Amino acid sequence: MKLTVKPLKQKDAGRGLAAIDRQAMAEMELENGDYIIIKGDSGRTVARVWPGYPEDKGKGIVRIDGRLRKETGTGIDDTVTVEKADVQPATAVTVALPQNLRVRGNVGPMIRQNLSGQAVTQGQTVPVSFGLGPLSSMSGQQIPLKIAETEPSGTVVITDSTEVEISEQPAEQLSEETAEERETPDVTYEDIGGLDDELEQVREMIELPMRHPELFQQLGIEPPKGVLLHGPPGTGKTLMARAVANEIDAYFTDISGPEIMSKYYGESEEQLREVFDEASENSPAVIFIDEIDSIAPKRGETSGDVERRVVAQLLSLMDGLEERGQVIVIGATNRVDAIDPALRRGGRFDREIEVGVPDKEGRKEILQVHTRGMPLVDGIDLDQYAESTHGFVGADIAQLSKEAAMNALRRIRPELDLEEDEIDAETLEKLQVTEEDFKQAMKGIEPSALREVFVEVPDITWEDVGGLEDTKERLREAIQWPLEYPEVFDQMDMQAAKGVLMYGPPGTGKTLLAKAIANESQSNFISIKGPELLNKYVGESEKGVREVFEKARANAPTVVFFDEIDSIAGERGQHSGDSGVGERVVSQLLTELDGLEELEDVVVIATTNRPDLIDPALVRPGRLDRHIHVPVPDEEARRKILEVHTRNKPLADDVDLDDLARKTDSYVGADLEALAREASMAATREFIGSVDPEDVDDSVGNVRITAEHFDKALSEVSASVDESTRERYEQLEEQFGSREPDSPDEGTVSRTFQ
Repeated sequence: MKLTVKPLKQKDAGRGLAAIDRQAMAEMELENGDYIIIKGDSGRTVARVWPGYPEDKGKGIVRIDGRLRKETGTGIDDTVTVEKADVQPATAVTVALPQNLRVRGNVGPMIRQNLSGQAVTQGQTVPVSFGLGPLSSMSGQQIPLKIAETEPSGTVVITDSTEVEISEQPAEQLSEETAEERETPDVTYEDIGGLDDELEQVREMIELPMRHPELFQQLGIEPPKGVLLHGPPGTGKTLMARAVANEIDAYFTDISGPEIMSKYYGESEEQLREVFDEASENSPAVIFIDEIDSIAPKRGETSGDVERRVVAQLLSLMDGLEERGQVIVIGATNRVDAIDPALRRGGRFDREIEVGVPDKEGRKEILQVHTRGMPLVDGIDLDQYAESTHGFVGADIAQLSKEAAMNALRRIRPELDLEEDEIDAETLEKLQVTEEDFKQAMKGIEPSALREVFVEVPDITWEDVGGLEDTKERLREAIQWPLEYPEVFDQMDMQAAKGVLMYGPPGTGKTLLAKAIANESQSNFISIKGPELLNKYVGESEKGVREVFEKARANAPTVVFFDEIDSIAGERGQHSGDSGVGERVVSQLLTELDGLEELEDVVVIATTNRPDLIDPALVRPGRLDRHIHVPVPDEEARRKILEVHTRNKPLADDVDLDDLARKTDSYVGADLEALAREASMAATREFIGSVDPEDVDDSVGNVRITAEHFDKALSEVSASVDESTRERYEQLEEQFGSREPDSPDEGTVSRTFQ
């Protein structure tokens, strides 16, 4: 039967599988686990049948990984012939290990376990997952073994009873590959996770013109000349270029910016011309220019003459008078706005593809890529790590996997004799990556996409916030619901709230609520202290605001938290002594919150205890449109706050929290926390003064905080909110309102505090 080749899912790659759609399996009378021969234009291979994915049903698709595609000499969307194979079980197999792999003892059982069920042929190179770092420089990756001999000959299947022997000759001596073939970047589409749409666009621009130029001739158009990949560092731009070059089997050459720069007049341009000439001679070819902004900056903004000439040379090479044939240029940069605009027009870089920060599904795919060669213990839930790695790009997830592997390595390090050249095979078998290794690795890795503004999401839940039930419910509605139930909001044709303004007396728990919502909504969290945005240079403060929102958009869903927003968003026209910087910051905030550019999955939370000072334009509907008053707690709320602050304290039986709640009228959350701390301190003072230092360890378990200690604390800690302040905030709530998103604009808030 003839079937169309498609790439395999990341988690199934490297196992010698061919996923065939169920309809084709039924027609060919194939069962799960049977073996088939796949014949391409220039080769053939044997693979084990795996049931196809649900989306492939009835489409006549066979999914195979990069290694099998290479062996059959086919690319994606090519047609192959598939027939049932009659393969015999192998009685014995001899494998050759790479030269840099030095293992003492019998590794045969490990290899057999890894290759069990795979069909192999003499001369074939098969990747095997041995474990981790000490084996080779390819730390954590799969190691290529060469099948030196099989018994019986031909294609055989390795079973649990196959005897695996190790050849005395290293794989390099047996290898028939030429040096040129080894230079081809050995990355396949299955090694890229979370970039399916971007990869599809790159393939459309590069593979189609190279493999089927007649399509473009028929349409009467020029094939694309170049693709510009841009996005944050570590998202996979270079990896994608290498994978495409490998898959289309094209001549691949790369230009590293600083390499071609020379102090001699005209030499930089000559080196650039040589690269393009060499590519034309070896076409079809791919020229990859990494960090293209370093050699092609905007000519009007660079002071160096060399850079200007290099840009001009690059422009004429990419779209000059001479035809360059089947040569496609891929550029990669994380500073797309720094590139000369003449390069970014059609005929040069025809398409710009943004390679963004991966979402949850993308992160799971990347984790599967980096852990498929690892000896993971059962029960490690990659979904959980995909969910908790907000803001992580591919490079961060690779680092996370590597760190987890290094933690596993540290456990067996005492058993390793580092002076020995060889490693004991039994020690290798103990190498396993556990849940604890991943947890430890998570602590040391910061997401690079949020590095400049990243704040670790606080470990505070709704249980840590005493009382404020009404406030918590409204925060859930405004922030959690749009992120958790987007389909409901779509059905209701309703926009989520852009922002929430929490106001109330100092110490009532506004910042604590923001921390809890950041944790509960499973979002990236960017915290901004107002004054840190202000800068003495003109334009820098507004640039800071702009960069915060750019980061938030790139890493959505994101909660942006402005603490004490009145310090940077005061009413315009009221201040004359700050050279207008405050007014410009307010204007920038207004346009970011409700300008031409939409805020998708970005919610702003602002807190203040002076809402009357904030510019009225900022608190209108469409900007900070939910106003939530965080009040002074009532008796019931005080009881709950006291519970939170005393739940781990050794309280005596005579402590009555209900009585304390009654006595603490006008106390806010911060006062009650101080009260609990002062009572604990009084008990500690009394205990330390009554025992000898030597007896502390024996009697510390008997310490209790009594009602008397709380009475002492009550005389020390007074309420921070008086009656007049409370009344002012209540009056302010009536005028300012806990406004719902669609209520009419109430105009300027009266200056209650004045």
